[in-house]
Amino acid sequence: MERTLIGELGSKVGEAVLIKGWVSVRRDQGKMVFFDFRDRSGSVQGVVLPSSAAIETAKEIRSEYVVAVEGKVNARPEKNRNAKVQNGDIELEVTALTILAKAEPLPFDMSASGYNLDLTAELDHRALTLRHPRLQAIFKVQATIIDSFREYMKSQDFFEFQAPAITPASAEGGAEVFEVEYFDKKAYLTQSPQLYKQIVMTAFERVFSVNKVFRAEPSSTTRHITEFVSLDAEMGFIDSWRDVRDMSENVVRHILQELKDHRSKELEFLGATLPTMLDTTPTLSLTEAQEKIFAKTGRNVVGEKDLSSQDEQDICDILKEETGSDFVYVYGYPTRQKPFYVYPNPTHPEFNEGVDLLCRGREWLSGGRRINDYAQLMQHVEQWGMDPAKIEMFLEAFRYGAPPEGGFAFGAERMTMQILELKNIREATLFPRDMNRIDGLLSSPETKKE
Repeated sequence: MERTLIGELGSKVGEAVLIKGWVSVRRDQGKMVFFDFRDRSGSVQGVVLPSSAAIETAKEIRSEYVVAVEGKVNARPEKNRNAKVQNGDIELEVTALTILAKAEPLPFDMSASGYNLDLTAELDHRALTLRHPRLQAIFKVQATIIDSFREYMKSQDFFEFQAPAITPASAEGGAEVFEVEYFDKKAYLTQSPQLYKQIVMTAFERVFSVNKVFRAEPSSTTRHITEFVSLDAEMGFIDSWRDVRDMSENVVRHILQELKDHRSKELEFLGATLPTMLDTTPTLSLTEAQEKIFAKTGRNVVGEKDLSSQDEQDICDILKEETGSDFVYVYGYPTRQKPFYVYPNPTHPEFNEGVDLLCRGREWLSGGRRINDYAQLMQHVEQWGMDPAKIEMFLEAFRYGAPPEGGFAFGAERMTMQILELKNIREATLFPRDMNRIDGLLSSPETKKE
C-alpha cells in the first residue's frame, strides 16, 4: 500500500491507508491504546482496539518510536470532534503496526502540555527538542522569512550569489573577527558579504545573498550570537539612501504578508502577533530620534554617536504610541561610526547616508548608500587605516566604473526573535554559537539579560 501523508487523511474517510511517522504520545484507556502519530505534514489520533491484530505490538510502543501504521480513517462522532486541532474530526482505527525504529525512554516530557525545559536544557538536548511542536513552529516561521526574502528579491530582478565564508580582510574594518589558519597564511571568517556583494553588483546591477556570517563578539547577551544568517541585497543606479529604505520596506512588507498568508497556524500556536507596518514607515534622523527620547523620557542622549539598546527600545515605544507603527527608520549617523564604504552626506559630510530599521526595540536592518567614486573610496581607506592590498579585488571593481549604489542586510534570527517576541535569540537559532556554546556548553556562566 502506498504511503499517505497525515495531512491528507481528511480526504480519506472510510478508506484503508498506510501512514509512516513518529509516536508523539501514547495513552492507555482500558484495554484500548491511543496514539498521536505525526509526520512532516501534521498529526492524527489513532486507536488500537482490543480485538485488533496490532494490540500486542501497540503495548510495546512508546513515545518517539518510528512506525508504519495501517488502518481505516473514521469520522469522529460529533461530540468528540475538535475543530481547534488538525484532524480533529477524524480518527485512525489501527489494524497493523510495524516498528521501523525503537526509541529509548525520553529524558523529559516532550508532550505539548508537559514540556517545560529552560533554554539551557533545551539547547543541550537540541537533537531531541527540535521535534517539539513549539520549536518546529519557530523554525517554520524562520524558513518563511528567508524564503519570502529570496522570492521578493527575485521578483525585483535581483541576481542571487553565494559569498565566500573565508576572506583576506574584515569587511567592517573592525577587530571582531575570527582569525583562521589558512595553510601558512592568516585569513578570517567573513563578518559580512558586503564587499563581495558590491563587487558582484558592478557586474549584475541588482544582487542578493543568503549567507552565514560570523562575529567574534565577546558577548553573552540575549540578542547576540557569533554565527547567523544574513539576508543581504545591493543595487545600482540609486539616487539616495531613500531608495534603499523604500526597497527594504517593500521586502519587509512582503515577508509579513507571506507570514500572514502561510504561517497563521504557527503564529497562533506561538501566541505571536505580526508587527504593524503602516503605509509609510516613520523615518527620523539620529538627532530627531535622540530629541524625541529626551522629550519623552528625560534621558539626554542628544549628540551620542549611536543608539544604545535602551535608546532603540525607547524610540520604538514612542513611535508606537504616536503612530501605531512597530517600525521606525533612523538615518544620518556620524560618518566615522560606520564602515569606510558608507556614503557621506554631500551637504553635511560629518554625517553619512546610512540607515537602520528598528522594530519592537531592536535593530532589524542596517544599510544605506555606498561610496561609488574610486578616489573617494581611497580617501576613506586611508582615513580608516585600512590596508588597500587586502581589499584589492573590491577596489578594482570601483576603479573601472561603478554606478551610484546602496544596499541593506537583515539578520534572519533577529527578525524571527522580534516577530515572535522571543526572549532570547538562541530560541530563534537552530544550533546557536556564542562565546559559551558550540552545540554543548564550553563553560557555564549565567546568560546576561542585555
